[in-house]
Amino acid sequence: MPIDGLIRLGRFVDFALRVILAAPVAIVRRPGEVLRQFERVAWGSLSLVSVAGLSIGLVSWLQTRRLLVRYGVEATLPSVLAAAVLVETGPMLASILVAARLGAGLAAELSSKVLTEEVDAAEVLGASAIPSLVAPRVVACALAVPLLTIVLDTAALLGGLAAELTGGSLSAQAYAERCLDYLRLADVVPGTLKTVIFGLIVGLVGCWVGLRSERSTEAIGSAATRGVVASVLLIFGANVLLVPLIQWGTAAVGWVG
Repeated sequence: MPIDGLIRLGRFVDFALRVILAAPVAIVRRPGEVLRQFERVAWGSLSLVSVAGLSIGLVSWLQTRRLLVRYGVEATLPSVLAAAVLVETGPMLASILVAARLGAGLAAELSSKVLTEEVDAAEVLGASAIPSLVAPRVVACALAVPLLTIVLDTAALLGGLAAELTGGSLSAQAYAERCLDYLRLADVVPGTLKTVIFGLIVGLVGCWVGLRSERSTEAIGSAATRGVVASVLLIFGANVLLVPLIQWGTAAVGWVG
């Protein structure tokens, strides 16, 4: 990695550490701002996540059932769908959707504040950007993404249920019971909680890109694009690291329930 790249990485790590240390202070001293940002993230993304979940459930049912019928095991469809969605697809898709929406939004918002010199004015008045602007947004993202993941998972299972009741042979009760055949808490809970890290990534990257943008109107659009691309790539990279760590951790503590 070139020297410039290492320097930028070091600065981002320093920025991330300072934001994480400022997060508890933001929750205590700026609860109103944290709640406002949480509403912006959660409520603003709710419809997108819900529609995406329903679509995933319906399409997965249509595609998977055709394959399972071929081998006479279509009754396992709810189990396969639930395992695929709850363990991996739901957390990743919810995080990517939030990254696409908020990565651009945070970068553009803070970039515009840099352009209009609001950040500089706040610094002069003693209000550092990290505790006042960045930390509440990062906390809101970290709290909202797991909840949005649950919404997407639920919508996907409901979409599969609607398809099953329309074109399948299982009742609603049988569908619900079979959804739990292959799942354990040790599979579902860590997969959902890892989205806290994904939310942190979205908030940190969006704010970092926005605060370091150039002072021009063109830079706002560029910052929005870079915020989305960097957030999505880092989410994929973090997932590659987190999955084996989670598996190792649950096995080490003997969590199999």
